[in-house]
Amino acid sequence: MGDRVRDEESGKFAEEYPAQEFLEALDELGPSGTTEVSNYIGCDRRTAYLKLKSLEQEGEVRSTKVGNSLLWELRD
Repeated sequence: MGDRVRDEESGKFAEEYPAQEFLEALDELGPSGTTEVSNYIGCDRRTAYLKLKSLEQEGEVRSTKVGNSLLWELRD
């Protein structure tokens, strides 16, 4: 954890995977599973899931259950 960057003014850690990266990934990939998005961004699957779920709650993306998986896509 010693290599994480802190914001000089607030002292908070900088966001390693900004929400915009996930929106851009879905724009590029189209409807995709959590693993596809995590591979595209280069983050852990759990990190991708949590970020996508947060974006869904904010109304930026939507998910559809397909079998045991979630398919994520940008909202219109």
